[in-house]
Amino acid sequence: MNSFRSELENPIVERDIIDLEKKIRAFREGEIHDEKFRSLRLARGVYGQRQPGVQMVRIKLPFGKVSFKQLLRISDVSDEYASSNLHLTTRQDIQIHYVSLDRTPELWSNLEQDDITLREACGNTVRNVTASPTAGIDPNEPFDVSPYAQATFEFFLRNPICQEMGRKFKIAFSSSEEDSAFTYIHDVGFIPKIKIVDGVEQRGFKVLLGGGLGAQPAIASVVDEFMPEDQIIPYTETVIRVFGRYGERNNRNKARLKFLVQNLGLPEVLRLIEVERTANKVKSFVINRDTVAVPAIPEPGNFAQVVVENNSEYEHWLKTNVFEQKQKGYYGVYIKVLTGDIPTPQARKLVEALRPLVANEIRITPNQGVLLKYATKESLPVLYTKLVELGLAQAGFDSVADVTTCPGTDTCNLGISNSMELSRVLEKLIYDEYASLIYNRDIKIKISGCMNSCGQHGLAHIGFHGSSIKSNGKVLPSVQVLLGGGTVGDGIGRAADKVIKVPSKRATDVLRAVLNDYKTNAVADEKFHSYYDRNGKDYFYQMLKPIADLTTLRDDEFVDWGHEETFQTAIGVGECAGVMIDLVATLIFETEEKLGWANESFAAQAYADSIFHAYSVFVSGAKALLLDKGVNSSTQQGIIREFDKHYGALNELFDHHSFEELVLQINKNEPSEEFATEYLAAANNFVNKIKAKREAESSVNAI
Repeated sequence: MNSFRSELENPIVERDIIDLEKKIRAFREGEIHDEKFRSLRLARGVYGQRQPGVQMVRIKLPFGKVSFKQLLRISDVSDEYASSNLHLTTRQDIQIHYVSLDRTPELWSNLEQDDITLREACGNTVRNVTASPTAGIDPNEPFDVSPYAQATFEFFLRNPICQEMGRKFKIAFSSSEEDSAFTYIHDVGFIPKIKIVDGVEQRGFKVLLGGGLGAQPAIASVVDEFMPEDQIIPYTETVIRVFGRYGERNNRNKARLKFLVQNLGLPEVLRLIEVERTANKVKSFVINRDTVAVPAIPEPGNFAQVVVENNSEYEHWLKTNVFEQKQKGYYGVYIKVLTGDIPTPQARKLVEALRPLVANEIRITPNQGVLLKYATKESLPVLYTKLVELGLAQAGFDSVADVTTCPGTDTCNLGISNSMELSRVLEKLIYDEYASLIYNRDIKIKISGCMNSCGQHGLAHIGFHGSSIKSNGKVLPSVQVLLGGGTVGDGIGRAADKVIKVPSKRATDVLRAVLNDYKTNAVADEKFHSYYDRNGKDYFYQMLKPIADLTTLRDDEFVDWGHEETFQTAIGVGECAGVMIDLVATLIFETEEKLGWANESFAAQAYADSIFHAYSVFVSGAKALLLDKGVNSSTQQGIIREFDKHYGALNELFDHHSFEELVLQINKNEPSEEFATEYLAAANNFVNKIKAKREAESSVNAI
């Protein structure tokens, strides 16, 4: 065994890492096709960069929780394998860049020594489970949602039902009706609620279903006002099962749950979810409320008197970046992180400075910042002084001046424009020209490098996404301007309207025009949403139309922010989700691999897992033979039905009335040992028969 794996104690993790190492070797030797290998590495957090030959590695941190020790470990790994930078994401992950593919198993092994995983951070899986960073200390929360987010993360990690979906699946928990985790843009979102029944407090959640951003945003629907706490994981399992069977798989642009809801209608999706409950591994899942421990809080200390050099800036910081926790006498402190980037030397100094001052737990926020916990009133001046020294004491967290952005063309294959530099430019504009707006937490500015909304422009009050415009036969960088999106509260949200497209270098003019008009024409205490709705989309189109005039273009507008060369739209292959390669031989090989997993799970008495693996055997094997006939269905349900059409009448591959009836026994039977035995035996028989048929057909074709 390689030395870099010698310290791993978890055999499941060790197997993951060994498997990745084997897959990389097979890929290098030409045994695995590039497209197939892509899906394999994405499910292990390894994402191809815009720059050839290097990878972005996404580190999965459930609800953004990271200890000091873990942050130091990630910093060490970034120094050893990447570019000595930590990029905080809108999904509360940390990304590191410029990693050699061959070193990713070793990198993963090093991270796992401090219980940090890459598993399912990318690809067609359940992505990082996010939550309000204030969970546990939020003065307005009914209860702490952290244990529920942790339990959800653990339940679905490596769960067979979510390893090969058509696209990614996102889950969020908000701590209160403020909905700071944006539940309304998630596949499944949860907002905590409390009922008093016969004098006894009962916990539950408001449940939202079918939200998403991307090029075609959809706001989630409320499907339950109060789901008991023990039902949220079983319910999510049924949703994933339905999404896996009925969701689109060929056209990735239509492969999210929101499109399934649009295509079938919400009532039909809810009916399918109810039908699928029979197959669930569990019918009730009681959450251990103590699974997320209170972090170690520093002992009260007599802090040395410090002189705050600029008391005015300190007061600004206190008002915008500090709040009193629900635990009286303690304070949460936000750190605003420009473009979400923390160089590793800065990260180490930050940990050193924080140890005596706050609890040993950091939460990464959805707007790419950091939340510290359990500061005392006495420690705040010292903490502020330390943050000033590190360049991390800028006021205005989560305000107009706190711009969210994705990496854009810095590293992303899909990036069209330099969203990172534009973010820096717009933030500087706010601080220089609209300093009073650092107190405005109503308006959010968000930027993405393309239409896919990784920077969440689709839920921005003022949003921009990268694009391009042609003028006189030349292409210049542009931004699509979006207005009027954002959180209303308690699961209600708004998707931003596309208003107009302008040259990228004029985004500053757009921002000035909108803010100046808002300052001049908004009525007293009018929120941005009301101001936008009162005026209407066309009002803003007419306001911004002169800025979009291409007859006044300057030469420098053909060069993107932060660049020196003339703009070119060089878009690579997107890797937001894996791409499956539909070669018959590969599919039959995968079918046998899945059968092996089914037998292993059965031997371990994990009957629900064995049954699902067996189900995957049927679907994968059927798909292989259908491809031999040139039939390529885009959903699992379609594959099952098409197989009946082409092979069912012959009754030559299975001893059952129909293939559909055989396969869909999965949602007609409880996952008992008896059913698992019968279903697995049928799957074994099916594999033997399709292999024999394939070999027979190959022999005939060879003659």
